[in-house]
Amino acid sequence: MSSTKTTNKSSANSINWRSIFSPSSILYTVLGVFSALLALQGFMIPNHFLDGGVTGISILLEEVFDLPFSISLIIFNLPFLYLGYKKIGKTFSVNALLAIILLAVLMYFITFPQVTSDKVLIAVFGGFFIGLGIGLVIRGGGVIDGLEIIAHYTNEKIGFSTSEIIMCFNSLLFIGAAFEFGIETAMYSILVYYTAMKTSDYVVDGFEEFTALSIISKDYETVKSVIVKDFGKAITVYKGERGYLPNAFEVRNECDIVMTIVTRIEIHRIKQSVLDIDPHAFFFVQRIKEVKGGIGKHNTPSH
Repeated sequence: MSSTKTTNKSSANSINWRSIFSPSSILYTVLGVFSALLALQGFMIPNHFLDGGVTGISILLEEVFDLPFSISLIIFNLPFLYLGYKKIGKTFSVNALLAIILLAVLMYFITFPQVTSDKVLIAVFGGFFIGLGIGLVIRGGGVIDGLEIIAHYTNEKIGFSTSEIIMCFNSLLFIGAAFEFGIETAMYSILVYYTAMKTSDYVVDGFEEFTALSIISKDYETVKSVIVKDFGKAITVYKGERGYLPNAFEVRNECDIVMTIVTRIEIHRIKQSVLDIDPHAFFFVQRIKEVKGGIGKHNTPSH
């Protein structure tokens, strides 16, 4: 028994080179790095705009102390990569290290011309391309900014959420930018960061956001039939009770609570069909980060 546990632990801690050098991982990483390169050289660095995290620190240090961006990007990411190595896994750390080195090398050897000097365009498109790059690299299995690793680690130690930790860190960074470049540039840098964050979220989570739609209805058998047969959606059924109204607390009835995974464009049609069956049906909607297994968006069951 002990030898089996040791073998499994060793396998979990080993580096999955096949995953690192898979075509999809390489493609995502390379496209992500080039997108970040375009954002940094074509929009942000020539105009003294910052992003959050280690990228922002590296830009600020190059401007203040003339420390090359490529060197500071690698140096300041190393502690985060070590934490990722210890807390997340070796394969992730190697993926991240390769992406960071690739970005640092390309920043040194390749130069994109400045695209624009318009501050609004820089904030929007600079943030879009850096966010696109971050998201694609994450899809490839790595990161080009180690701040989220330390945020996750600190979250376990002190109880603050990841978003709170990142916000505090970046607030200090943007205050430093305000002292060095002026308050206006710092404010535009916040817009860069916000745009990058939203873009990377879309790339990582997918543009087709999935939603859990739960339905409580007295006509639950008909509702189940309509969702499965008319809309071709899989359902999960929970046993529950309906009733417990403020003016009739004692009135309650057993029912099936029907839950299905849908996309945003499907919610309205399904809700309308259910309301045609039961005008008093109760709905609640929850955002879903990821869907795997069962019947997915192409309505094909996985085996």
